[in-house]
Amino acid sequence: MKILIFGAGAVGGYFGGKLLISGCDVTFLVRDPRKKQLLATGLKIFSPHGDFSLEVKCKTVAEVPEIYDLVLLCCKAYQLENAIRDLKKFLKTPPYILPVLNGLSHIEELQTHFGNEKVFGGTAHIASTVTEEGYIKQLNPIQILTAGCISDNRGKNLLADFINISNNANYKAMMVEDIMQSMWDKWSFLATLAGSTVLFRNSVGAITDTSWGAELMLRMYKECLDVADASGHKVSNKAEKKALGILMEPASDFTASMLRDLLNGAPTEHEHILGDLVKKGKHFNIDMPLISAAYVSAVAESSNFRSSLLDVRSKP
Repeated sequence: MKILIFGAGAVGGYFGGKLLISGCDVTFLVRDPRKKQLLATGLKIFSPHGDFSLEVKCKTVAEVPEIYDLVLLCCKAYQLENAIRDLKKFLKTPPYILPVLNGLSHIEELQTHFGNEKVFGGTAHIASTVTEEGYIKQLNPIQILTAGCISDNRGKNLLADFINISNNANYKAMMVEDIMQSMWDKWSFLATLAGSTVLFRNSVGAITDTSWGAELMLRMYKECLDVADASGHKVSNKAEKKALGILMEPASDFTASMLRDLLNGAPTEHEHILGDLVKKGKHFNIDMPLISAAYVSAVAESSNFRSSLLDVRSKP
C-alpha cells in the first residue's frame, strides 16, 4: 500500500514515522521549508514508547505526483481549504482519504471535492507537539487511530488493510462500524478539554482543584453531551467514563493544544471545535453558557480591542 501523509507535524509526522519505521511505503506532502528541514535533519521523534530518527520521502505540491492508495490527512482544521487545493493539484488519481481533523465540518467539505465514496471518517488520540528544531515530541503514551467507512462500506477492504498495517507499526488502530459516533465522542471530550483550559487558562488539574471548578468542568461536558444527544449521536456511558477519567484526573497538568497555540499567538481551531458546537447547540435551542464563554475567550484573544493588561505576565 502506498500512503501519502499530508503534513509532517505533530500528528502526521508521528503516525507517518511509525508507519515508515515498520517498513511501509510512506511519502510526506509538505511545504518547501519543512521539506528542507526534513532532508537536512531527518524525522526525529521523541516518545515514551522509544525515540527514533529516520530519513523520509517527502514531496511538495509543485513536484511530479505519484499514484497513492490512501491519503492520511493530518492538517489543522483551519488549513482544510488550502489542503484541498493542494491535493487536487498534486494527485493524479483521487485515492481514498482518511482525515483525522478535529470537529465534523471537514467531512462534508472533503466529500464535495473528492466524492462521498472516497472519504473515510477518523479520529486521532495523541498529545504531541513540534519543537522549535522541527522534532516531534509525544507528550504522553496515548497513541490511538480510529477509522471507519461513511458511505456504504466503500473502500472497506483497503481501510481494513491500513488498520492491520497500523497495528503492525506499534500504535493502536481500530476500525469501527459507526465512525461518526466515534467522532462525536471525541468532539464532546475535546470541546470540553479545549473549552475549559482556554476559558480558565490553566490545566484540568488546576481547574478541578476546587469543588466549584470540578462542578463547572462537569457542566461544560454536559453541554457537549446534550448537543451530541440532540444530533442523534448520544455518547455512551463507556466513552463518557473514559472522557471524565481524563477531565477530572486530580493534579493533572493536561491542557489542550488550543491553549498552547493561543498563548503562543498561533492560529487555533476554536471555530471548528467550539464555534461549530455552539452553532449546533443553538439549532437545537440548547443553552451552552460555558462552551459559548470559552469560544468568546478564544475569539477575543485576537480582537483589535484586546487589553494590553493581558501581556503583563510575559514582561520581564
